[in-house]
Amino acid sequence: MTAKQLILFDLDGTLIDSAGDLHDAVNRMLAALDRAPLTLTQVIGMIGNGVPTLVKRALAASPGAPVEHETAMIHFNRAYDAEPTRLTTVFPGVATTLELLAATGRQLAVCTNKHESSARHILGKLGLAQYFRHLIAGDSLPFRKPDPRVITETLSRLKLTTGDAVMVGDSEVDAATAAAAGVDFILMTYGYHHGPVEAIAADHRLDRFADLAPLFV
Repeated sequence: MTAKQLILFDLDGTLIDSAGDLHDAVNRMLAALDRAPLTLTQVIGMIGNGVPTLVKRALAASPGAPVEHETAMIHFNRAYDAEPTRLTTVFPGVATTLELLAATGRQLAVCTNKHESSARHILGKLGLAQYFRHLIAGDSLPFRKPDPRVITETLSRLKLTTGDAVMVGDSEVDAATAAAAGVDFILMTYGYHHGPVEAIAADHRLDRFADLAPLFV
């Protein structure tokens, strides 16, 4: 990994533990729609493909009167955007490791399906924004993970090749995005994957974020 010039990081489940705030926003949305709340475990199993998919899965898991998806999205976004970091924390070792990696001169980027405004706000509030030169968000391009173009378009703009980059993530979505783009993938085993970590193809599997730095320095 020492030759990699660009390291792309997933956000939720990789850099930050955001499940608490996502769970809270889902249940606030469901309450507004007169539907039963979901457990934290249920919501964690729905994270990974962006907010529209999370909302769709939550509605399916808590039946009620018919509702337009866009209406549910409005309720979710209102609840989540009001307090996106009340329960969210940075995973152990993230800040120190990012500082070490940035000091090597590599370009660090966040690649998330969150909206850019939300991602920037969260990174700023949690003290992580300073480490990243680039942010590829769910509305930065006409496509989102697992579409490989979120990576290949970024590489093209930076005049880099697939051999210059590596993706760091926690889920099947991140693994699929990296594989389709032809870049190496490092799996953080503590994140929001939907099945056993052994079933997720990865070049490296790490249990702690701090274990990332030795691969690059």
